Amino acid sequence: MKSVSNRIRNLFKNTDAEVVFIMNTGKEDSNFLYLTGFTGGVFEFNTLMATRKGLILPVSSLEYEIAKEQRPKEMKVIMVESRKEIDVIMKKHMKSKVVGVNASFLPYNYYKALRKRAKPKRIIDVSKAFYIARSVKGNDELENIKTANRIAKSALLDVKKELKEGMTEREVAGRLEYLMMKRGADGASFSSIVSFNENAALPHHMPENKRLAPNSIVLIDMGARYRNYCSDITRTFMFKPDKSSQRYKRFTEMYSIVQSAQTLSYKMIREGVVAGKVHKAAADYIDRAEGGKYKGKFIHSLGHAIGIDVHDAGPGLYGNERLKAGMVVSDEPGIYVVGFGGVRIEDDVVVKKGGALML
Repeated sequence: MKSVSNRIRNLFKNTDAEVVFIMNTGKEDSNFLYLTGFTGGVFEFNTLMATRKGLILPVSSLEYEIAKEQRPKEMKVIMVESRKEIDVIMKKHMKSKVVGVNASFLPYNYYKALRKRAKPKRIIDVSKAFYIARSVKGNDELENIKTANRIAKSALLDVKKELKEGMTEREVAGRLEYLMMKRGADGASFSSIVSFNENAALPHHMPENKRLAPNSIVLIDMGARYRNYCSDITRTFMFKPDKSSQRYKRFTEMYSIVQSAQTLSYKMIREGVVAGKVHKAAADYIDRAEGGKYKGKFIHSLGHAIGIDVHDAGPGLYGNERLKAGMVVSDEPGIYVVGFGGVRIEDDVVVKKGGALML
């Protein structure tokens, strides 16, 4: 595992904070997972303090043993029985100091409580420092993302073999998630998208009870989560195609364009490239293909960063930031024709100095 000391160092070199305070709500702040590396436990409403020397985690008896079992050497786990004990620890480490918080996650009432209970000198936002630290992945993070990809692709191959006429989108989604967990995933990266025919024209369609029929377009967008890290892949194909049908002919035309757009964009991904230029190249290619027949039918960005969050810290493939070696992005061009269907092909890509690696 990438040492916690490296993660702490990467965080603090981009902020003036003396202490970074993370407060989980009913949901864990993904920065809590980034710093601790915890893969088990439910640390709802728990506080984590990071200094340049290490981590301090006060927990109740409910989470003490699981925290102690997973703690890295840079972490001190302290059992507490009351809010008052936590306040004493917070004040000890944060009173009259510059304290950093993740303002993009911390609710305002928690911010007010921090000011009252810890009495810091000043509170600053460190969300950008986390963004910078997390955007470039270490070797352990890349291995986890690679494993998450392998699990997802294996599950998808088996589901394709199991497809039968009459299955619903929901059944297919449920089967995917079961097979990913059977292969060692912690769960799905996100709610699996399974779309048949015209539903495939809606990029964020959620599975419903639409049934699979011969000569149907099938779009599946899914990913596995492994040791906190996500994968995100999309495949589009036809179930029992009638190769003489107009549906099949139009589908293959769309698929060929999307596949070529992904090949083009993949070849552009490398350290130093402006992320938005990769998107523009793919979008322009789709807009010009077949005499402009599908102009404007690619309706989302070419890709997003991937890591602990499926839409993770990093520029993705849009905007004016330059790509850096060690970033992981999705490469997912698509064409969407309302009333007919859509095609999207998505793979996760590691940015390298001289090119890219598709996972």
